[in-house]
Amino acid sequence: MATRVSNDRVTYDTIIRDGLWFDGTGTPPAIRSIGIRDGAVAVVSADPLDESGCGDVIDASGTWVMPGMIDIHTHYDVEVLAQPALAESLRHGVTTVLVGSCSLSTIHVDGTEAGDLFGRVEAIPREHVIDTVERHKTWSAPAAYIDALDARPLGPNIAGFIGHSDMRTAAMGLDRATRPNVRPTASEQAQMERWLAEALDCGFVGMSSQQLLFDKLDGDTCRSRTLPSTYAKPRELRRLKSLLRKTGRILQAGPDISNPANVGSQAFTSLGIGRRTLKTSLLSAADIKANPHAIKIMGPLAGLVNRLGGDFRWQHLPVPFEVYADGIDLVIFEEFGSGAAALHLQEQLARDELLRDEAYRRRFRKDYESKFGTRVWHRDFFDAEIVACPDQSVIGKSFGQVGLDRGGVHPVDAFLDLVLEHGTDIRWRTTISNHRPEVLRQMAREPGIQLGFSDAGAHLRNMAFYNCGLRLLKHVHLAEQSGDPFMTVAEAVHRMTGELADWYDIDAGHLRPGDRADLMIVDPEHLDDSLEKYAEATVPAFGGMSRMVNRNDDTVVAVYVSGRRVVDRGVPTEMVGVQRTGQFLRAGRRGAPVAAEAAGSAGQVTGRPVLAEVGVTE
Repeated sequence: MATRVSNDRVTYDTIIRDGLWFDGTGTPPAIRSIGIRDGAVAVVSADPLDESGCGDVIDASGTWVMPGMIDIHTHYDVEVLAQPALAESLRHGVTTVLVGSCSLSTIHVDGTEAGDLFGRVEAIPREHVIDTVERHKTWSAPAAYIDALDARPLGPNIAGFIGHSDMRTAAMGLDRATRPNVRPTASEQAQMERWLAEALDCGFVGMSSQQLLFDKLDGDTCRSRTLPSTYAKPRELRRLKSLLRKTGRILQAGPDISNPANVGSQAFTSLGIGRRTLKTSLLSAADIKANPHAIKIMGPLAGLVNRLGGDFRWQHLPVPFEVYADGIDLVIFEEFGSGAAALHLQEQLARDELLRDEAYRRRFRKDYESKFGTRVWHRDFFDAEIVACPDQSVIGKSFGQVGLDRGGVHPVDAFLDLVLEHGTDIRWRTTISNHRPEVLRQMAREPGIQLGFSDAGAHLRNMAFYNCGLRLLKHVHLAEQSGDPFMTVAEAVHRMTGELADWYDIDAGHLRPGDRADLMIVDPEHLDDSLEKYAEATVPAFGGMSRMVNRNDDTVVAVYVSGRRVVDRGVPTEMVGVQRTGQFLRAGRRGAPVAAEAAGSAGQVTGRPVLAEVGVTE
């Protein structure tokens, strides 16, 4: 973007006038005007700026001007290949996203392997994963992957983990990588270590792994086995973690929650004890309905590990974890045997036959009523509201109530009967965790908990947390207005921007002179109930399927990436998906603004999504 000169005075490409400026450090905000030149913040001034020759002037009076938010946990690995604008995050002020979560990435696997890894675990239709990866993949190494992303018209910036399951699958083959008694050969282990070292050298923030046992594979060959990383033995993990320790990079992990000792082991592995600390980000801090006491130890556990010299954080979704389902298609059923058995069956006729079987129903009822073991789902069909169904008489009721209405039918039988009657045309919702406002407030203040985990790009029909950062700002703002604050707005902004950028060591999250101009402007008057609603939009890259999204266009006045306006009143601008504004951010390195003249139209450009409002609120 060329610098303009008028009457021997240097002018700005953009001026944001008189907004309440937050710099991302947690410092109290101040009314300032911001001048942007060549994609970077040139000046932050208490005095008016010379607007001569500036073609983009925003009067930000009454609004908040802050760094773009960082989403530390997404599954955009497939979508970014075909729809690199990632507009559903961009429009809510997210200007940097991390991909490669939960041991899954597309660095080394082929299309079919990616389909098996992502399809069922992340509820992205397998056929679309395979097609997208096969059409777009031109790389076989981390450096080439970065080049391929930077050749696309990225909307936000991207930072990445390399997935353990990705490397293990490519090194061993998916079948051998998911057999309990098979360990990598010396050459296969060495290959994974070389790949990890290459990724770290290229600027990946670290490696993601996964030990959670109810994440299951799609496809035919290895269907219903757990993810490859869950089969890794301690020696394999130690060798990979040693590379992360040496380089100061991050392990993102999901523990085996059925084994409390594994959770503690993952946390305390962060300690050095004669060696370098392992920065560890663990999934996830949640106030789970099924286990209301678990949250009480999460903050203290992180505090203890860090006081002993570790560098440990929990990831956290800072809003109620409300999920929707079409019929029985929901990942929570993977956590117990009868639910997983139904999801194992791909053919509808075979699944229906199973759901009719009385022996199967007895098994399901037993699993439902079991109070033993660690659970994610509360297993209460009285706490599951039907929101859509061809039978209008059941809408607004719980499955438990439907059972009572039908003469005292067991809630499990009421659920299975309705699924048999209506298949995926029956849609329902429940809140699994983060349902107590006072506990959410406490978690937002915990220094060992990171805010910014949305799962964007996954579970497309099940959840929509693209605007979770805005929802946290709403809670903070309303608490301040009511005279009962639990943190300041400046602290909340810092927690979702600068704090995350500093910990992950990426060039983002700050809005000071010299910083790249990745920012958002928020109208606090519209931090309102519109944030709790959801809508649906088609995904052209995935065959036009409809996914849950968020729409609160009046809340986000504007979003800028590399100094260019990519969102105007909540709506992506014409350049989004056509010109590149984002880039791959390498850990430990500065990311210069993407120059306008260098912005290409490489990659596939798809049309704007079709929007349909759905009248459902929390």
